[in-house]
Amino acid sequence: MQSRLLARRLLTAHGEVEYPVLTVEDGRIVRVEAGEANGSTETLTACFFDIHVHGACSYDLMAADAGEIAQVGRFLASRGVGHYLATTVTGPVDATLRALERLADAIEAGGAVGQDVALPVGVHLEGPFVSHAKRGVHPPASILEPSVALFDRFQEAARGHIRLMTMAPELPGALELIAHAAAAGVRVSVGHSDATEAQALAGVSAGAASATHAFNAMRALNHREPGILGVVLDRDELYAEAICDGVHVHPSLIRLWLKAKGVEKAILVTDGMSATGMPDGMYTLGDLKVTVKDGVCLSDGTLAGSVLTMDVAVENLQRFTGSSLGVAVGLASRNPARMLGMTELAELGPGSAANFNVYDAAGRRTGTILNGRLLDAWKPESKGLCEGAVVAGIL
Repeated sequence: MQSRLLARRLLTAHGEVEYPVLTVEDGRIVRVEAGEANGSTETLTACFFDIHVHGACSYDLMAADAGEIAQVGRFLASRGVGHYLATTVTGPVDATLRALERLADAIEAGGAVGQDVALPVGVHLEGPFVSHAKRGVHPPASILEPSVALFDRFQEAARGHIRLMTMAPELPGALELIAHAAAAGVRVSVGHSDATEAQALAGVSAGAASATHAFNAMRALNHREPGILGVVLDRDELYAEAICDGVHVHPSLIRLWLKAKGVEKAILVTDGMSATGMPDGMYTLGDLKVTVKDGVCLSDGTLAGSVLTMDVAVENLQRFTGSSLGVAVGLASRNPARMLGMTELAELGPGSAANFNVYDAAGRRTGTILNGRLLDAWKPESKGLCEGAVVAGIL
């Protein structure tokens, strides 16, 4: 059965379509045409792609079962996310292997869990190959030196679904592992690192493609030793994530990051953890206990992820930098997809999934369309504590 979507404009990875008429069949876009003025005021954009998220709705992806992973996906979808990388945190090897097996099951299940769910399309392995000096809250007892053999065990458990790996390039064995992972098609993101400029550049030469939450858990910038942060901001070939919540990075440095990386290489992430969508209280991140108060996540006084959602990150970027909606959405959809070589996830053309975020004339996100269907308000199946998304009718 075919249906049509009408809007004031459609923002795609390739430009803007005025008064688009989109024909949708079986959840996919069949045709996109420019129409005539029709009274519509809505803007359609791509759904977001969060490549760094640890959980939501009290569920931590290191421990979540299939039903709980689906609940995380439903919550993320209610905040405009269409796809995401399920992100691990440093933990015991056996626990990590079990988590990777469960996440692989969820990835391979795909849309079988429902049409209203943001889909995990890969794993972001954050740790255990991180620096003790810049570990953040990653538990020191489980941090390990980079090992090709151990990475291969992780990838075997994940059945090939590790798409991104964060690691510190200065560690013994790091350059060999970066080259090995890159040759296998896994993107390496430098982060949780105390690397000097020379060590960071060696990581880039070995094949690193991106940087994990720029400014956070990195050697500080120094005018005589730029360190890893100087390399991240300076090197045009590197993508770089940022957590745009006003807590992890000051707005003035978000502006600097965007100026340095440009609209093609900056990536918005949430680093969201199990407390996302929940009231203040005590939650988990892997094996860690995290206290959330006034929206700030702390473990022993150190930031431990966030409760940021991607729709708010997009709003914040516009507010902090004066960027347009199109630029902000691109940082949350097109750029992560390009970095991972998964550009189809950000496309809005014939053959693409009919996944959109809907914005009103004032630039407020009013709803999410997945597989051609406008999502209902968020209704958690259990615990009943996640805040509901108010979805307005459109078109």
